[in-house]
Amino acid sequence: MITGDMARKREAALRKVTDAIKLHGGTTLLATGITGDDSRLALAAVQAGARLLEPNHPAIALARGYQGVTSMHAAEDVRHQVPMEEMLRVTAGVRAAVGRDIYITVGVPGSFAETLPTPLTDEQVCALSRAGADGIHAHKTTFEDLKDVVDLCHKYGLLVDAYIAHPSDRHLFGIPAGAPAEVAEAAKMMQEIGVDLIGLMTGMSYEGVAAGEIAPVVRQRLEAMLKAVTVPTLAEGGINVTNFRAFMGTGVSILVVGTAFDDIARKAVTDTVGVFLRR
Repeated sequence: MITGDMARKREAALRKVTDAIKLHGGTTLLATGITGDDSRLALAAVQAGARLLEPNHPAIALARGYQGVTSMHAAEDVRHQVPMEEMLRVTAGVRAAVGRDIYITVGVPGSFAETLPTPLTDEQVCALSRAGADGIHAHKTTFEDLKDVVDLCHKYGLLVDAYIAHPSDRHLFGIPAGAPAEVAEAAKMMQEIGVDLIGLMTGMSYEGVAAGEIAPVVRQRLEAMLKAVTVPTLAEGGINVTNFRAFMGTGVSILVVGTAFDDIARKAVTDTVGVFLRR
């Protein structure tokens, strides 16, 4: 009954992504962390030129202090407890702040590989679409689970961005694949099952990677993914102001940056409070 409508919605969402990639010379930015879930800072990011935003439930868990968490590592363990109603409020608030032309993908309970059973339902995905989401940010670890997410999201007009992770990552945020050949096969399968944007986790340490460098093994895995697919691609994990230039020219379409913004915002607040209280 709404198949045509939702196909057009996905097409419009994909145009937002591809237009941003073209606008920024082949590699654009997806702003997440505090710039994705705080409407004021989301607007600031957009005013500076960002066209893609990502609220997600671990960032909300940290921002709201669920279970007393004070770090993203701790937030990953309780992210599934964030109510879907909270993600709907955040999505609607960010959309209202930044307008209709900005692409918003949302990580929600059930779209990641959660530590407890956390279904993602038709009603929830429909509500997210109506709240202003253009896409779902997925970190499923099996093709079966990922295909279920893709089929459900496409039904309600949402794109899906999903990721390939290294089996040894501290948090497994995607289909596990180590060697470059395994990465290529995983990426091909992801495209075949309908994933709209395919990403590689480049080192989920939250502390970043060496300034100005991409580790050779990461570069090889990234190149394997890029050669295997034709959809827009992403790199996420440890990307910051000292190393992002190493990703330019690799062919990756989108750099996903969150913790770097969080760290800068935290330092700015600390420094400014110190100015007011300095005697």
